[in-house]
Amino acid sequence: MAAKFAVLPCNGLDKPAGCVAREIGLRLAERDQAALICPVLAHAAAARYEREAAALPAIVIDGCATRCASRLAAERGFKVAQKVVVSDEAKKAGRDLGDSLRLSDELSPFIDELVTALLAAAQAAPAAATTPADEGGAPGEQGGLEYDTHIKDKFIFRVPRSGFLFNENDCWLQPLGGKRARVGVTDFVQQSLSDIIYVTLPALGTEVEQFGEIGAVESAKAVFELVSPAAGRVVAVNNALLTNPEFVNENPYEKGWLAEIELTDLAADRDLLLDAAQYMEILKRKVAEFHV
Repeated sequence: MAAKFAVLPCNGLDKPAGCVAREIGLRLAERDQAALICPVLAHAAAARYEREAAALPAIVIDGCATRCASRLAAERGFKVAQKVVVSDEAKKAGRDLGDSLRLSDELSPFIDELVTALLAAAQAAPAAATTPADEGGAPGEQGGLEYDTHIKDKFIFRVPRSGFLFNENDCWLQPLGGKRARVGVTDFVQQSLSDIIYVTLPALGTEVEQFGEIGAVESAKAVFELVSPAAGRVVAVNNALLTNPEFVNENPYEKGWLAEIELTDLAADRDLLLDAAQYMEILKRKVAEFHV
């Protein structure tokens, strides 16, 4: 029987959620419904899966909020019909994935339920090419951005090609026109921290200097203070992050922006900022020095 779907599982086999993602992929393939995509080969030999990317709707299985499989699907142009985050589904179902990398018999029914649900949802919905930037948000928060990428092991680090400025503290500024701009953290930050669990937003009206603190993101690993690339006054904040801090993991440049500021003097601040190409070189150095 010809495959009806491509299935791209997470490659995070150092985590229980990644092991469950792999098992879901295997069970989908065993039903003769799916062509299994190896994420390692999809990284290293993208041409191997050109046919599947062009011809088959894809089921994407992420282990955790890092969503490395979703990022890879977007990078390789897969037409995503359905996606799932194992850690989120386990939380909804009240399932403890445990600490072992070997799957317990108790998890088998949960895995089968996800397989059945994924197939049903994928069959019911037409495939559409999606990226993390396509999900949710208001107009102006999604779509349209083009990224350059740097790949290290299973991680894909993205940097918008244009429209953004950066500081060496891994924070970005996106001019919106007039004197307003948004600020946030880069992909390197969210990948380094892993699952974001809390976001601290600045108060409206706060005056911030260039390289002054303008918020923070927190994971179980550490707290990262956002260092503003430019001086200004806070005129808006992304309140959605208070209940959905994972938006920073999903797309730190669009859904995961932290604050909007009215700029004081961007022309003066610009001398100490980096464009995308300059920041990419710094990112590559940091990735090489620091094992995420």
